Amino acid sequence: MKPLADRIRPIKIEDVVGQQHLLQEGKILNRILGSGKITNMIFYGPPGVGKTTVANIVAKVANKNFYKLNATSASLKDIKDIIQELDNIMNANGIVLYLDEIQNFNKKQQQSLLEFMENGKITLISSTTENPYHYIYKAILSRSTIFEFKPLKKNDVITGMRRAISIVNDEFKNINIHFLQQALEYIAQASGGDLRRAINAVELSIYSTNADENGNIIIDEHIAKECTQTKVVNYDKNGDNHYDILSAFQKSIRGSDVDASLHYLARLVKAGDLISICRRLLVISCEDVGMAYPNAVAIVKSCVDTAMQLGFPEARIPLSQAVILLATAPKSNSVLVAIDKALHEVDIKDVGEIPPYLKDAHYEGAKKMGRGLGYKYPHDYKNNYVNQQYLPTNIRNSEYYISGDNKVEKKIKYYWDSIKNSKDK
Repeated sequence: MKPLADRIRPIKIEDVVGQQHLLQEGKILNRILGSGKITNMIFYGPPGVGKTTVANIVAKVANKNFYKLNATSASLKDIKDIIQELDNIMNANGIVLYLDEIQNFNKKQQQSLLEFMENGKITLISSTTENPYHYIYKAILSRSTIFEFKPLKKNDVITGMRRAISIVNDEFKNINIHFLQQALEYIAQASGGDLRRAINAVELSIYSTNADENGNIIIDEHIAKECTQTKVVNYDKNGDNHYDILSAFQKSIRGSDVDASLHYLARLVKAGDLISICRRLLVISCEDVGMAYPNAVAIVKSCVDTAMQLGFPEARIPLSQAVILLATAPKSNSVLVAIDKALHEVDIKDVGEIPPYLKDAHYEGAKKMGRGLGYKYPHDYKNNYVNQQYLPTNIRNSEYYISGDNKVEKKIKYYWDSIKNSKDK
């Protein structure tokens, strides 16, 4: 018997749950289905949200023969076999090729489709869980329309579960299935917007529970918890979601939202990605806190070293300390802005020669070349400061560092302004 998730797969667009931004009446995919004119499409989104289901429905209205490949197991030979069928009289109108998980095809495999997409003999409908702009060949992207599928909302998942339960009830004889609301709520919440995972939990709950003397299978929250897999965090260290979570992590710390920062830390901890967490925390301590709290980088380095030495699960504790410190610390990006300004000027300007009195003079003959002559040693002057030109003459008026609007940098600025503007210096 097929898995329940396959047995209940909708064949009409009206039975698909969620994705209203694409499927609701008047929305673009709904209009395409109404017209029957199918173009090359890429469906992008997390697993279990209806990509394959909608692709099957779209293909059926195309009035073309339908071929399906899964890129995780298909080879170049499989593509060539389909191409050889194109001249078959049955395929005179062209074919629809549904290519699931297209991100697993290499560039050569993807390129083999281009000629036939161009002349209209192949209409490609592909799906991917990864960002298509990162994984799909640009020539295919330029010939396709990308539709982003969103994670399902809890109520959408519950609607899909109720439909599955109704279908199973129709299959059974003399047995009635009753899911308590708390059980539905728990499975829907734990599924993380993945209807397939929720349906699998429903199926396991039903087939692992005996009917009572009245022929009733009653699924409560306890049974639902037993039959629901531990939530799998959508995370691939080399994938799009990796960078999305890290981006949200840094932006939450930068925005001083300590709870959001800890939430994204929890996702990274669940994924076991200790290296990425540590690297990002060290960057944040300099990039986003910087001179507003200069000691932050030293403290974070200690937390990171401790986490690396401990490993998970204990590493979560010093990591949490570092996150809370950075999220609640005053913020300044003056360090980042300063070095980027300096780098930009090096890239675009003729910066000129280093002033000769700043050049190395620790070798015989240096004075004859004018090296080091006229250099004023700051420690010989009051407050260990003396006014002299340090930048090359071509850029002597450049200014990179602008102090941030925080207590520490204001104090530093006040100190140096008072010394540099003093008449007695």
